[in-house]
Amino acid sequence: MRRIKCVIAYDGTHFAGYQIQQKKRTVQGELERALSTIHKGEFVRVYASGRTDATVHACGQVIHFDTPLAIPDERWPKALNALLPDDIIAKEASEVSPSFHARFSVKNKEYRYRVWTGEKNVFLRHYVYHYPHQLDVTNMNEALRYLIGTHDFTSFCSAKTEIDDKVRTIYEAEVIQEGEELIFRLVGNGFLYNMVRIIVGTVLEVGRGKRHAEEMKAILEQKNRDAAGKTAPGHGLYLWHVSYDN
Repeated sequence: MRRIKCVIAYDGTHFAGYQIQQKKRTVQGELERALSTIHKGEFVRVYASGRTDATVHACGQVIHFDTPLAIPDERWPKALNALLPDDIIAKEASEVSPSFHARFSVKNKEYRYRVWTGEKNVFLRHYVYHYPHQLDVTNMNEALRYLIGTHDFTSFCSAKTEIDDKVRTIYEAEVIQEGEELIFRLVGNGFLYNMVRIIVGTVLEVGRGKRHAEEMKAILEQKNRDAAGKTAPGHGLYLWHVSYDN
């Protein structure tokens, strides 16, 4: 058996999320359907670097699967793309060590979140969060600096989170302004359920002057979801890049 690592991108608009869900359209479901066809009806399990929620997009999701087929690395994207729907694309593929795991071998992940502050744009409605307010980007970046480092992010994850260990490390966090668009960029060793979206929702409140930047420290210390702001909607979020030691 060979283990294949594949980088994929998808438009999450019409998916119920990445992970298989009964009677719902998912990214994993489409990938496994395509691989089953390539393997003459044999089921092939796909493993991903992590799950994304409904309407969340990915530019650099990483998956792996095991196969007995001798298809060359460079032909896997072509074979998959011939069978995948138009809102998923395989970008590249390579054979990796049997010890590689798309999820457990992750070194860090980068997420980006897009916010549109200008007039409503019908062509962007599925890809950016429309937030037409005056925002202080300097204060927002100051707020994000409090999150850099290793912290317990209980306050910044959904109350539905079932994971007990909520300590994560954020290596980089910033807001980049490009005209009327703001791009939140966060790089960390892992992210909890809704963590990026709650961070964005809270920092936007700082940008509007509803909170002070230094409140981020107190929010972390409270370890209480109610201390943070609203959860930003899923359609502005992108799993941008996944890094591995190799």
